[in-house]
Amino acid sequence: MIPNDEISFDDVIARSQAACEALSDEDDGLKREVLAHAGNRWSLGIVYALGVSGTLRHAELARQLDGVTQRMLTRSLRQLERDGLIARHDHLEVPPRVDYTLTKLGRGLLVGMMPLWSWVIDNAGTFRAARERFDTRSAGDE
Repeated sequence: MIPNDEISFDDVIARSQAACEALSDEDDGLKREVLAHAGNRWSLGIVYALGVSGTLRHAELARQLDGVTQRMLTRSLRQLERDGLIARHDHLEVPPRVDYTLTKLGRGLLVGMMPLWSWVIDNAGTFRAARERFDTRSAGDE
């Protein structure tokens, strides 16, 4: 990865355009759906939990994701499994025992999110100040 101060904004735009054009029109839906994982609270929480803790069962994941419903956890797990980001292993036992693990692709998502998370952390103060300015200005408009 190239540090931010070594790449021009024009290079960033050119690389972004090339990346978008690399996927065909028929891949556009796939691109949007996969990118949705990066902006989904539960998907990222699952990927993070499995990345940190390794293999987990459904109930263990639910305990780590404060506020997730069973329905939303199940739905998110299915979407992540469908896209190859996690693997599901059913032990075919009674009572049922199913484990989830992060795949190589899922680990790649976790690694890819690190620069974005670092950027958010590095700029948190700036975001807070911008929100305060906006909220103060918007309150005056009412």
